[in-house]
Amino acid sequence: MPALNVTQKLIRSHLVQGELIPGTEIGLKIDQALMQDATGTLVQLELEAMKLKRARTEVAVQYVDHNLLQTDFKNADDHLFLHSAAQKFGLWFSRPGNGVSHPVHMERFGKPGKTLVGSDSHTCAGGSLGMLAIGTGGLDVAAAIAGQPYFVKMPAVMGVKLTGKLPPWVSAKDVILEMLRRHNVKGGVGKIIEYYGEGLQHLSAMDRHVIANMGAELGATTTVFPSDGETRRFLRSQGREEDWTEWMADEGAQYDLHDEIVLDELVPLIALPTSPGNVVPVREVEGKPISQVVIGSSANPGLRDFWIAGEIVKDKFVSEDVSFDINPTSRQIIENMIDNRTFANLIKAGARFHQSGCMGCIGMGQAPASGTISLRTMPRNFPDRSGTKDDQVHLCSPETAAASALTGKITDPRDMEQMYSMSYPEFRSPEKEIINTDMLVAPPDNTENIELKKGPNIKSLPHIPPLLDHYEVPVLLKMGDNISTDEILKAGAEVLPFRSNLPEISKFSYIVIDETFYDRAMESREKFGGHIVVAADNYAQGSSREHAAIAPKYLGQVAVIAKSYARIAWQNLVNFGIIPLEFLDNDDYEKIEQGDIIRFSDLTEKVKSREDIMVEIGKKNGNTITIPTRHSMSDRQIRILLKGGIINDFKEKLEV
Repeated sequence: MPALNVTQKLIRSHLVQGELIPGTEIGLKIDQALMQDATGTLVQLELEAMKLKRARTEVAVQYVDHNLLQTDFKNADDHLFLHSAAQKFGLWFSRPGNGVSHPVHMERFGKPGKTLVGSDSHTCAGGSLGMLAIGTGGLDVAAAIAGQPYFVKMPAVMGVKLTGKLPPWVSAKDVILEMLRRHNVKGGVGKIIEYYGEGLQHLSAMDRHVIANMGAELGATTTVFPSDGETRRFLRSQGREEDWTEWMADEGAQYDLHDEIVLDELVPLIALPTSPGNVVPVREVEGKPISQVVIGSSANPGLRDFWIAGEIVKDKFVSEDVSFDINPTSRQIIENMIDNRTFANLIKAGARFHQSGCMGCIGMGQAPASGTISLRTMPRNFPDRSGTKDDQVHLCSPETAAASALTGKITDPRDMEQMYSMSYPEFRSPEKEIINTDMLVAPPDNTENIELKKGPNIKSLPHIPPLLDHYEVPVLLKMGDNISTDEILKAGAEVLPFRSNLPEISKFSYIVIDETFYDRAMESREKFGGHIVVAADNYAQGSSREHAAIAPKYLGQVAVIAKSYARIAWQNLVNFGIIPLEFLDNDDYEKIEQGDIIRFSDLTEKVKSREDIMVEIGKKNGNTITIPTRHSMSDRQIRILLKGGIINDFKEKLEV
């Protein structure tokens, strides 16, 4: 057998369909699943629609970490619904305030060598433990929980060799920002990033989590680290050493693509608005005044990340112009922060402590002031994601964030040595952390008589009809490159409470781009029976939020025509019966305008036969032109699309 890298070993050990040929569809056996509440409500409604009796994965966990603000009944009702659904379907339940899904899952459930799918794009953080952990749409997660394989196009594997050791004031966040500086937000599309090399010995398991988490921002299918002695040390600190197994690349293992980072050469980096890929050295923008610093989230969740910030601000007080916000990632982290005095150091420096959860990362509170700079250790800075329309969110390390909080301006943390005669603090991982499992509720042995608790805001999913042969619908929106799921279906405290109410949440479809979209879509649904939208490259990058597919589908979206798609979004469109078409000639993108009328004929036959799908475009001046498009769906996806989506397909299987 040829020498294999870690990714190939993980895939081979779970392969149930297909071959390890990049670009071809493979099916994988799934061991674990996770959901968070912003997407999990939909997953539970999908499990209800599928009539599932009990989860068939080894472990499945429903977390509540996004929608924690209870400004009225909606979020509280959803928390009760999710608890009842976890009990009914045999899932673990992580109660509100217990913590962010990814680090809690890593601490309590993650196991080297296992596969994990999650209805959150940052599920890839699990790769830090030597897992094959993939973020995907909720329908794919629901199917995996029901015992079905997970299907994905076999990615190419990019090997990234790490050499050397990080210099003082530079940390794991700067490693992934360097990757984004080199490859931008599309550089990982169709790839799994696997890190290897002697530089790994200097990166803790939680450092690796930071890097793996933001692999989602590269567009990568996932990120993989080996399971080595550091992985074993981490699991020992969590009281789970028995869950450790070694997963290392064979000597002479090959990669499809290559990169190398010399850790000694890295400097503090920062991502400027409004893309995680807009990365420059902190030195290039230092001195700009700031109004907010937020430390925490799934992108810098470890005890070390809070500790280093606490050490930097210890016995000092932050600038009077700065709101210094702390998002602790779990109750367990808080207990350890109290134990090692990190909590006291931050509080005395002026920190505002928030609930354990995603909070400001998803726009659930902590919105910055208008027209001011907010420095965050979070993974994303898409427009309006923070809850402030003219936000200027910058992404950086805890070192850069804490140093800047003291000075009131963007500051290279290396300047702390001169400003405060401070040596770089060195963190030593504790041999044994304080463990807290009190807010994890185990599934019951018997789920037969458990009823779902549905408040008035929770609506069951409507039936999605199968694909028709003929459509004549308008182009309601034409968009450019890198449109994010936050722009298609915005996040934040105003919107996310409707995540279990499709008619209501659909009102926010594309509102960040065009406030008139909902009204025009409803009118088009009534008059034409639907609509399409057009985009350029990397359509729907960002989160796994399948509301960005099902809400437009509810409004009548028949198809998207784009130059290219982000992986999860492409899958979500198919899962909900929307055709993801691609231009055969990218220059044809210029030929379609908003307001044109699109005609499809013999659509089902052309989709099945993989013929070019000719799009007839009726222009406003009365002229008609025709352009060719194509799709890249597998036979399995074609079957699903023709039936109107994966729920219809699964229900049909159960009835046979």
